[in-house]
Amino acid sequence: MSFYEVFRHFADSYGLIIIFGLYLLLCGWHFLPRSRDGVERAKHSIFQEDDNV
Repeated sequence: MSFYEVFRHFADSYGLIIIFGLYLLLCGWHFLPRSRDGVERAKHSIFQEDDNV
């Protein structure tokens, strides 16, 4: 088997599982209790330098 075939097999099977797991991890990261301060800062950061409000 060539490198392409091995890589394609990995991407079709295990790569999808890894990417989906990483997606769930990154989407759920901001729901952790210790992330609340960072989420609040990010939520209000776009209004910090706005003088027209």
